[in-house]
Parts: sequence; structure tokens; C-alpha cells
Amino acid sequence: MLTIDNLVAGYGKVQVLHGISLDVPKGKVVTLIGSNGAGKTTTMRAVSGMIAPSAGSITLNGKRIDGLESFRIAKLGLAHSPEGRRVFATMTVEDNLTLGAFPRLTGSRPRGDVAADLERAMELFPRLKERRMQLAGTLSGGEQQMLAMARATMLNPEVVLLDEPSMGLAPILVAEVFRIIERLKAQGVTMLLVEQFAAAALGVADYGYVLENGRISVHGPADKLRNDPAVKAAYLGGSH
Repeated sequence: MLTIDNLVAGYGKVQVLHGISLDVPKGKVVTLIGSNGAGKTTTMRAVSGMIAPSAGSITLNGKRIDGLESFRIAKLGLAHSPEGRRVFATMTVEDNLTLGAFPRLTGSRPRGDVAADLERAMELFPRLKERRMQLAGTLSGGEQQMLAMARATMLNPEVVLLDEPSMGLAPILVAEVFRIIERLKAQGVTMLLVEQFAAAALGVADYGYVLENGRISVHGPADKLRNDPAVKAAYLGGSH
């Protein structure tokens, strides 16, 4: 579904990723964990076209997407819920969600029933249903995170990138975010998840990769990584 092969990327002369490779199979949740500054968000930005890789390849359903502009990658079915939420603050919750379906409304992706998908998103995120006509900028941080995630699903995507969905949230809202990820997984949504709470991420994922200093240091089934002594010592000690 989504394959990254020997990816090299960074910012200007600063190289952050040094040839990483990973695979996100259809219908699976794959998590990328690592310390701050390891290159997790850079990976997501390179995949979604926010930055251009300097080497390596990224393929979505067998089609090369590395180097394409973000809007073209979105048209091919990759949705990105970015770090920091980035909702349209002066627009309503409903309008934010409708914008998530923009490639479908313009005919660049199969349209399907956008209205029905909007109602399904509201059911999946009940807090948003209660606030559907409220301006996004007046929502709490947790509600804005839910809106960013719901907006990504409105693309009817092939793959969803979730970058730090629990960042800055109270523990009760972190638990709610992971319940939503579980529900999306049960619906067969393919996801690449970057998350600061490594134990929670490995708990919901099928497979995991550990990123250290821009390189994959270890990878394997999520339950195996959760029980790996080195991974537990480095990343899970403060997450239990």
C-alpha cells in the first residue's frame, strides 16, 4: 500500500533521514516511534509532499509519489493529519470536514456519498457532532485534534498519516484519541502513526519501527517490540 525505500530527506543542508525504509500494508496500522528529533515528523512531511526527499522512493499503491506536490499526493489518496492540528479556525466544524473531501467534490478522486461520509464522521467523533456549526478556532485542543483526524478521513483515503495525535492533550483525551484510532482500525483504515506515547502506539499498531537519529534501528510486530528489553528501556519506561 505505502512503501518507503531508502528515503533521505531534511531541511536545506541539514540531513535528517539517512536512508530509512518501511512498509505500511493495506488495512494495517504501522507506528513509527522514537525520541524527539529522531526524524518522525520529517518522515511524515516527506511522505505527504510538504518537503521533497533528496534520495530514495515513496510509492502509494505502486505509484511513485516522492517529489510530487502535496495536493497531487492527496488526490492519489493519502491524507495527513499533521502535528499541531492546523484546523481552519474561522470556519465551522462542518466546513472543515467538507474541505477534507475537496478532491472528491472536484472530481479528482471518486466522489462517493460525501454527505453520508460527513454524517459517519460525526458519529465517529460525537464531540464534533455536538459542535458542527461552531467555529473550529473556538474548540478545545482535544476537539481540534479530533477535527483534524476526522477531516483526514473525509478524503476517503487509501492511507492516513497521523502525526502526534495525542500531543498536548489531557490523559482522558489521549485515551479517547486512541479509542478512535481503534475504531478506524476496525473499519479497515490503513494508518501510519507517529506518537510520543510509544506504549499506546504499540498497543494499537500491528507493526512498529523505531527511528533513531534518522535511521531505523529495529522493527517488527508491535507485540514483539513491546516486549523487547531495549525498546522497553528506551521508550516504554515512562509510558506504563
